Amino acid sequence: MHDTPGPADITPIALEPHSPVQHRVGWRFISLYTLAYMGSILMLLAPVLVTLALKVSSLVGMEQAPNSLALVTGIGSLLALVANPFFGRMSDRTSSQLGMRRPWMIIGLVGGSLGILIVATASSMAVVLLGWCIAQVFFNAQLAAMVAVLPDQVPVAQRGLVAGVLGVCLPIASVSGTFVVQLFTGNQLAMFGFPCAIGGLFIVIFALSLTDRRLSKADKPAWSLREFASTFYVSPRKSPDFAWAFASRFMFVLAYAFMTTYQAYYLLDKIGSAQADVPRQIFLGTLTQSVFIVAASMIGGRLSDRTGRRKIFVVTASIVYGLAMFVVAVVSDFNGFLVGMAIGGLGFGIYVAVDLALVADVLPGHDTAKDLGVFNIAAALPYSVAPAIAPAILAVGSGGYGVLYAVAGVSAIIGAFAILPVKGVR
Repeated sequence: MHDTPGPADITPIALEPHSPVQHRVGWRFISLYTLAYMGSILMLLAPVLVTLALKVSSLVGMEQAPNSLALVTGIGSLLALVANPFFGRMSDRTSSQLGMRRPWMIIGLVGGSLGILIVATASSMAVVLLGWCIAQVFFNAQLAAMVAVLPDQVPVAQRGLVAGVLGVCLPIASVSGTFVVQLFTGNQLAMFGFPCAIGGLFIVIFALSLTDRRLSKADKPAWSLREFASTFYVSPRKSPDFAWAFASRFMFVLAYAFMTTYQAYYLLDKIGSAQADVPRQIFLGTLTQSVFIVAASMIGGRLSDRTGRRKIFVVTASIVYGLAMFVVAVVSDFNGFLVGMAIGGLGFGIYVAVDLALVADVLPGHDTAKDLGVFNIAAALPYSVAPAIAPAILAVGSGGYGVLYAVAGVSAIIGAFAILPVKGVR
């Protein structure tokens, strides 16, 4: 498209529902979009990395914490799995005068923030579960609309660049979230609330400035039970490239889900850290990883655009991340953990820079938010699968988190091979 207008101008641009994006976006749009996307990740990632695990252990004790955390994150991720494609489809069908994406950004922000508040003030596991489920549903509604802005607004020739910039959002959100959280160690309300407030501010600024795509009521598709069911499905037979990209993303994110969900307990159990040191150590590990993610993401996205190739970058990134998980699995001290995080940053940075661009290139239809919502199941489902199978893996490994991270390494490498059959991109 073009650079966005000032924050006061919220009049959405009228586009044909399936019209291709032809105009290049400016750095002002990219900057605001990046901050908002980072805010979306920050609000979900800060609890996943630190505060949710500590909240659970404070309520049930360290012995019961892994299973209780698995229940909360597993159910929340199942709801995210449904919510993301459903609200993506709702976004594709929204004919509001405010546009297609903006209303869901705001609704998702408000509802998700309420869920985080419930978790922060909960005095029982049942209330923690309720609050986290609310947060997952609404934050995924917001995220579905946010991701759809990429194919809505960004032409194919710039998607590698923009996806690379967006790839920086994860490490920055991780570092920012863990840094803010460790500043308020001991104050659970602040530990949960401040990352949410920061992310929400960026989302509001972007939502107000966005020249949103608008759908006329005459072009709004009919609603039916079959249409609703298709919200959660894309035919692998008709869209094999999409299916292989889905499988690759699932296996890669499964490795990441093992890493992030059990990181706090890994430090407590395998490394022998004191609980008071865990927030600071997670911040340092995240910072180390993020330095490499930022560099690899920016370089990987640009190289992908210049060479016109996506697959080789995704394959290499997945293998490197898998090797990093093996490093984490075998080390026995915090310095070794930092080495593993650094190697993982290289792989993760290249992956997030290129994978989103690859997916945008192989979307099967015109319902971009819906199709991206289906694809995001591959990013949500692992957060249910990982907690569900982790107790069995830990049992096989006699409670050793090294075995868990070895499985994570295998998962990432399988994800590398899953991308090879994609034919629609090089």
